[in-house]
Amino acid sequence: MKYGKVKNYINGKFTDALTSASLDVVSPIDGNLLSQVPLSGADDLDLAVKAAKAAFKEWSQTPIKVRVQVFFKYKYLLEQNLEELARLVQEENGKTYTEAVAEIEKAIELTEFACSLPQLITGELLEVSKGIECRIEYVPLGVVASIVPFNFPSMVPNWTIPNALTLGNCMVIKPSEKVPLSVGRIAELLKEAGLPDGVFNVVHGDSTIVEAICDHPDIEAVSFVGSTKVAKIVYRRATYNYKRCLALGGAKNHLLVLPDAIPGMTAQNVTASMSGCAGQRCMAASAMVAVGKVDHIIDQIVVEANKVIPGDNLGAVISKESKDRIEKYITDAETQGAKILVDGRNIKVTGKENGFYIGPTVIDYVTPEMNIAKEEVFGPVISIMRTNTLDEALAIENANPYGNAASVFTQNGGAARHVINNASAGMIGINVGVPVPREPFSFGGWNESKFGVGDITGKSSIEFWTKLKKSTTKWNPDAGVNWMS
Repeated sequence: MKYGKVKNYINGKFTDALTSASLDVVSPIDGNLLSQVPLSGADDLDLAVKAAKAAFKEWSQTPIKVRVQVFFKYKYLLEQNLEELARLVQEENGKTYTEAVAEIEKAIELTEFACSLPQLITGELLEVSKGIECRIEYVPLGVVASIVPFNFPSMVPNWTIPNALTLGNCMVIKPSEKVPLSVGRIAELLKEAGLPDGVFNVVHGDSTIVEAICDHPDIEAVSFVGSTKVAKIVYRRATYNYKRCLALGGAKNHLLVLPDAIPGMTAQNVTASMSGCAGQRCMAASAMVAVGKVDHIIDQIVVEANKVIPGDNLGAVISKESKDRIEKYITDAETQGAKILVDGRNIKVTGKENGFYIGPTVIDYVTPEMNIAKEEVFGPVISIMRTNTLDEALAIENANPYGNAASVFTQNGGAARHVINNASAGMIGINVGVPVPREPFSFGGWNESKFGVGDITGKSSIEFWTKLKKSTTKWNPDAGVNWMS
């Protein structure tokens, strides 16, 4: 075991869970044992919530201009420790080192946005009547919780940590039990940056902790990122207990390719979107809709896909179960009549034979009723469906229940605007394979890709992590008595 046993982080200290139950943490790269993660229980969560609740009064009353200084320092520490943090992400998640570096760089950008929050929540003040002023202020909610997935061990936690804490909340975070190491290192850096004890707490575990978070009476809001199936459960349970909840689910992102698309650029972007992070991201290209005569572009995609080499510029998928599930999708599509142009099944990487690898896979002549066309595969696989018109392609995109992202590859501005106006997705790309908005623009999809109001990052997140306090003030006795008195 390369690392020591994972511990919870409560009130500024790493502590053993109250339970002895644990799971092995295995590196997808080579199958080696990295650590063990505790399966904490509701009592462990209660300790973390009590620590957060005790810290809330002082932290929330600290001026935001003072709170934000912690995150200026935290941003600096992320930059100084970038290589170490990226290596840790790579080990526990299986992505390439280059992808892991990009993940930490995005965490830095998210923190940089949080450092701008004092300028964005100045509130409003207006003299509404002679001698009478009305004021609006943003105030923190209290103790909040963040439940994060395996596919971005550092970036997704930083979707919520800097904003929620800078805005004055105290947090309990539940990392994925598959990748528990990065959040522990984040906790250390936050403490080094000067974050007071109790403001940030980590409780490890499985669905037991997720359920306990949804039920805990002292948690005011819950954010969740994961599958749509679990997002629905979390949203229902949290809101049933009168909490705010923002639950981000899965996706089935469609790339619409028109005949006038630039072949080289399109092929490179489609391939990168499909295979980046081994396809384990909710913004990955999962389905391509070929509109009209685009065989020359499909041929180029095959060429580009064959340049993606498992164990080199393509990372591992998270587990053997994931590998088996993805390969079954490919086999089922082939059995149903689809044509495999590039086959990523049965891959073994020399020297990493116990790792979990799927090669890039391109499947043509997929039809909308096939499972691979409808369900989230979460691997380096793209399914190509064919239509004659752009409206037929949009009908396929809009028929899928998800709504994270959609992209169109074209040089026609009118066609691009038609997709922007008519695609049922929260994030749209024009000649962009992964249309993730950069800060301060927010991240969030539509339909069954998101449950709750607002987005999880950017300016939109302010509304989720705060509530408005309205005050009306009269100091001038000459104002007299009127209906506002």
